[in-house]
Amino acid sequence: MLNENKTLASPPFSEEQFAHLGGGSLAYLREIRSEDVSRLFPQAPPVEPGLQLFALLAADGTPIVVTDTRDAALANAYANELTPVSLH
Repeated sequence: MLNENKTLASPPFSEEQFAHLGGGSLAYLREIRSEDVSRLFPQAPPVEPGLQLFALLAADGTPIVVTDTRDAALANAYANELTPVSLH
């Protein structure tokens, strides 16, 4: 972000504040490849490579659920009273 002097301004939130932004009320919906499942969900069983999946993550990045449809991920967010936000 540039300020009026054309220099980089400090970010509006610290890294810790940003991590807690939306905590408890927001969840991030992210399209992922099956190859990324083990990194985001280390406890998950092996998944066939080359699949398009959807991950629901808490505002702080904590994994909540991985599923094969966007609708299922959204339903999980609503069932847990979370407001889903898409990540690209």
